[in-house]
Amino acid sequence: MLIRPRVTDYYNLALTQEQADFAIPFLDEDIPLYVDPFLLWKSPAQSEKALHTALIASFNGLTRIAATDTPRAVDTLVRLSECEEIGLGVGKTRKGRRIGHDTAEEILRVVAELPDVEHRGIEHIEVLQLYVDQISKDRISDFTCGFLKSHLIDYTIAQAAAVGVPTHRVSIEVFEYGETRFAKEEVDLPANPIDGKPLLFVPKRWLRYAPWISFDDFFAKIVEPNGLLPKQRTPLLMYNRANYGVVSTYIAAKERLQADCGNDPLFRPIPVTSALKKLASIRRLPTGKDHNADKMYEEAAGTLLASLLYPHLDFAGEQSRTDSGVLIRDLIFYNSRSVEFLKDIYEKYGARQLVFELKNVREIEREHVNQLNRYLNDEFGRCAFFVTRDPLPAKTRKNIIDLWSGQRRLIVTLTDEDLALMVSVFDTKQREPYEVLNRAYVEFTRLLPS
Repeated sequence: MLIRPRVTDYYNLALTQEQADFAIPFLDEDIPLYVDPFLLWKSPAQSEKALHTALIASFNGLTRIAATDTPRAVDTLVRLSECEEIGLGVGKTRKGRRIGHDTAEEILRVVAELPDVEHRGIEHIEVLQLYVDQISKDRISDFTCGFLKSHLIDYTIAQAAAVGVPTHRVSIEVFEYGETRFAKEEVDLPANPIDGKPLLFVPKRWLRYAPWISFDDFFAKIVEPNGLLPKQRTPLLMYNRANYGVVSTYIAAKERLQADCGNDPLFRPIPVTSALKKLASIRRLPTGKDHNADKMYEEAAGTLLASLLYPHLDFAGEQSRTDSGVLIRDLIFYNSRSVEFLKDIYEKYGARQLVFELKNVREIEREHVNQLNRYLNDEFGRCAFFVTRDPLPAKTRKNIIDLWSGQRRLIVTLTDEDLALMVSVFDTKQREPYEVLNRAYVEFTRLLPS
């Protein structure tokens, strides 16, 4: 069974996250990033600036509707507060929850009471975090996606066609901001194979771990340096409502610093200096479990490999499994077949994902091989890697060759010296670290009987 499957993995598409313009969605959990509308506001693209204008105009339109038809405005805001088709956030499932009607009513009431809003409205939807409880980065992201869903549908259709994600006729609810109403549309979109619900893609350039304008940032930049402001959340929100100028000053400062606001990547490799330190820590460790040496080895080697193999292999996550009472830690990578030898592994061994088992032992033994072999299967793939301290002893190497001869399952070994070489080329930039992986693969396959 695949670990953290993505839509591209389900359809066996050779696409890395680096190559994709959008954040490749998981099928069974959220991506831990959020849409930041400030990135639209500051975008050099006029089309994205226009989307931000439409977002703010739509929200301000709801505040005007609330003056004469509060139930309609409240219901609209509630329906816009969750966008399950996007799958952003920290949820372990893709199912989210909408805000309550009381919270929606409070948002509209508080905004209507702010100075000058009657004439010009709010200019950044993120300011809701500074006035209303239970509104945070995930809700700002959902509001943005809800208001702009029509555009995201068009974007998803175009991207799905470009990369080869199959689409299906689905029914989806869309907010028509010109009419300030919802409508059902029948469109061709990617669908989640788990539940058949539509999936929407989001440009990577829109995503951050936290909005540029946020409660936490306001607290750090304005509240903590100023001893006169309340430190508790609820009193602070009430203070902000009564002191509109404090928030306005903060927003103006964030706008002036817009050049510092950029999107956050879905994965950020560690810098070279950190890689060198991780390698040095591995070199100092003894083999075995004494003084948590095995845990320290797993942490250092795992961090190194995730960074060194990016972007040619996307890191899927860590997996712990128990085999005969032994807890085993693996690293799992998506095999997006970005280079020839990864394509070769996919074609010969069905390796849709690659498992790296981390073993801080004096030598790999037969039982270690048997443990890893039991993990391999036709769906997951029949190729795996040991990451260990020293080269295989002759008897274990023969055991792995016999395994290949009998079951066509391949296990390649990386040692401390291989990790050192990967870090070296990572430092010099003369070659790519994945080429060390390729070398180990080629050298071992030369030992296999023809």
